[in-house]
Amino acid sequence: MKHKIGYNRLGRKSAHRKAMTRNMLVSFFRHERIKTTKAKALAIRRTAEKMITRAKIDSVHNRRMIGRDIKDKGVLARLFTEIGPRYKERPGGYTRVLKLGPRPSDAAEMVILELVDRDGTESVAEEKATKKKRAPRAKKEDAPAENEPKATEATKKATAEGEDAAEAKDAPAEETSAEVAEEASVEVAAEAAAEVEAGDAPEGSQDE
Repeated sequence: MKHKIGYNRLGRKSAHRKAMTRNMLVSFFRHERIKTTKAKALAIRRTAEKMITRAKIDSVHNRRMIGRDIKDKGVLARLFTEIGPRYKERPGGYTRVLKLGPRPSDAAEMVILELVDRDGTESVAEEKATKKKRAPRAKKEDAPAENEPKATEATKKATAEGEDAAEAKDAPAEETSAEVAEEASVEVAAEAAAEVEAGDAPEGSQDE
């Protein structure tokens, strides 16, 4: 039974596991980013975050406690002078795990373990403020986009109705103009016929 085992043995003896952990911690704090398997990254992450929490307070005791595992003096000094003060306002959660997918050889899940905010340009308060500001902006920008199709449909309907009304108004006008033209042509023909009859009548009377 797996009782009272609070860590992953990683299939190695204790001496091998400790040596591997120390080497990976030194590489992690030197480059602030390492590529490894998911199981190793989760095992290293626990120890690394505890060390960063200790490194927030630069004291002889904390340096000796971390110095038991980190033998590189340059990395140890960097941990207390750069990395620890960078996360002084952050209450934990100094690392993130980025998944890369399975490894081609044995299909082991590969990840990247890296420090959050490696450049040190953004604090926790600024991150929360930007998240709060971004949420309402997205809603305001999405609202007009949703209403635009409705507005275009309404305008199309209005224009179509206006065109129909204009055609309906123009149709009677065209019909009346045609009727007037026909009546005028009939009147002209009648007047011409009357003139012809009037011209023929006197000539007949003179011959008689």
